Amino acid sequence: MATTSSGSWPTSSTSQKHEETGIEEPPTCESPEPMSCYLHHDPDHPMSSFSVINKMRVNIQLCDVSLRVGDSVTKAHRLVLASSSPYFYAMFNDDMAEKLQSEVELHDVDLGALQLLIEYSYTGQVHITDENVQVLLPASSLLQINSVRDACCTFLMKQLHPTNCLGIRQFAETHSCNELRTRSHRYALQNFEEVVKTEEFLFLSYSEVEDLVSNDKLNVVSEEQVFVAVMDWIKHNPSERSQYIAQLLGHVRLAQMSKMFLLNVVETEPLVRSEPSCKDLLLGAMKYHLLPDQRSDFASKQTEQRSPDGLMPYIFAIGGGSLFTIHSAGECYNPRHDRWLPIAPMSKCRSRAGIVSLGKLIYAIGGYDGIVDLSSAECYDPNCNKWSAVTSLGTKRSCLGISANHGLLYVCGGFDGASCLSSVERYDPLTGVWSSCPSMTTRRRYCRVSVVDNCLYALGGFDSTNYQSTVERYDPRMSKWMTVPAMSSRRSSCAVATLDDMLYCVGGNDGTMCMSSGERLNVRRNAWEPIATMQCRRATHDMVELDGGLLVLGGNDSNSSLHSTERYDPRINRWTMSTPMPTRRSSVGAALLYCFNMDGKLTAAAAAGSAVLSGGVAMVTAAGSGTASVTSSPYKSTATSV
Repeated sequence: MATTSSGSWPTSSTSQKHEETGIEEPPTCESPEPMSCYLHHDPDHPMSSFSVINKMRVNIQLCDVSLRVGDSVTKAHRLVLASSSPYFYAMFNDDMAEKLQSEVELHDVDLGALQLLIEYSYTGQVHITDENVQVLLPASSLLQINSVRDACCTFLMKQLHPTNCLGIRQFAETHSCNELRTRSHRYALQNFEEVVKTEEFLFLSYSEVEDLVSNDKLNVVSEEQVFVAVMDWIKHNPSERSQYIAQLLGHVRLAQMSKMFLLNVVETEPLVRSEPSCKDLLLGAMKYHLLPDQRSDFASKQTEQRSPDGLMPYIFAIGGGSLFTIHSAGECYNPRHDRWLPIAPMSKCRSRAGIVSLGKLIYAIGGYDGIVDLSSAECYDPNCNKWSAVTSLGTKRSCLGISANHGLLYVCGGFDGASCLSSVERYDPLTGVWSSCPSMTTRRRYCRVSVVDNCLYALGGFDSTNYQSTVERYDPRMSKWMTVPAMSSRRSSCAVATLDDMLYCVGGNDGTMCMSSGERLNVRRNAWEPIATMQCRRATHDMVELDGGLLVLGGNDSNSSLHSTERYDPRINRWTMSTPMPTRRSSVGAALLYCFNMDGKLTAAAAAGSAVLSGGVAMVTAAGSGTASVTSSPYKSTATSV
């Protein structure tokens, strides 16, 4: 038999390939050479072997250790236990007394859990149930069988419910399950309104209650709910818990409550009245209500809205119109999924309205319904996809400027159906009252307003004669308007937004055409500087801050209403086209609001055929009285006036 010079059988490339793949094939005429080596691998071998070993355990064959828990003894094999449990590995290998013992007594472990874990060591399987998880998790933790411990934590995470999340959190703390503790705590914060109704909440310790109510991630509709929860907990055991009233009330954001609740509930509570430090907290909240012009001076955690986990930014485009159609419907844009969905329509059709987000709501103020200018107002709650009426303006206003600052809503200028306005009104949602503020120095129709450094800036507009480039600033603390440098261009119906303490203004109409140019006010330098032009000419559009950039929506280009949108990146000074709105909207209002799962709510409402999502539309006929208002617009194209 011939051999190679190295003294080994020659191997072909084919046989090498078969060796690598482990595929067994019968020899053929084409490859008669015998193989020098062949690796056989049976992937079922470990499972079949352990199955036999487990049968031997059940039949008590070759078992070399007995585990005693109380009066019960369980037989097993040291090698198998040591291979799956670091606890047993150390016991049977290190210099411990149990190393040579044929029977080992275990303490602080449940017999049923131990038997499940021994079976797991042989089979790799364990059934986790509601009945055994509370003994299986601590046993697997003690025996350091981390895969089972982690599986128990995963099981409990899936079982989280308002009625058990606090108990699971405490259970996780006891057994140092950090992720389970974090998840259950987050669940309790997210579902606080239901959690406080459970008996578990009433039996929490002071530190546990404080851990909840002090958290900025606490998810509540109003701070009134937090106050009620704190008082319920204290009154469950007043003799021991009354001492904590001041500390806990300090975590309740009293300034965010309504004035009536403060006066009728908080101030009349005997526990609050009996504690001097509580009176100080109540007085501070009342000052916040009574001195709205000084709210920036009261800024603190007490005056801030909580920000629960799961809130995501959504863009809302509301009202407006196209040609002779005015909309009451609106749309919601999810930038993460890049899609638009319809929302419930307003109670009225509104074009040229003021749209702004404040707190957890979106407000639609004034506007034009195709017949008359409006003083009515309403707010949208994304949690229930519903509009509700709020106090009407003192003056009819369309084409107004609007912005929010320190919990207050400001509207500036506009048109009352007869003349351009310079007056300013302020709305306080905590009291539901509109009040007058000092008027601007210039009448401004189609002006725009934004806030920088707690001051309102009113830009551009139309005073019935001239298109404006002027800008003025209102400081609520001084209650006074002051002139600031004018823009480089006259702009009416422009769009304005604040980004990184810069005041951006884009588009608008200068009296001759719609514009695509933009500029920004550097507040520190007190000077305007140009930015890149938009892709489209636009007027009567709106703009919001989004993800460190700007988003422009709708408007008109002097010829037609637009549904296109554009995004601006200040890092590269560039505009790019974005996903268009489903509906063309000039004189549109837009706002950004952080919400929970709007996609799911709106999709479910649409699937259910909700009547409120059908969207009302008002038609302005050529013979209607709305025609006069439309054609009286300072713009030359009828399409731009809606």
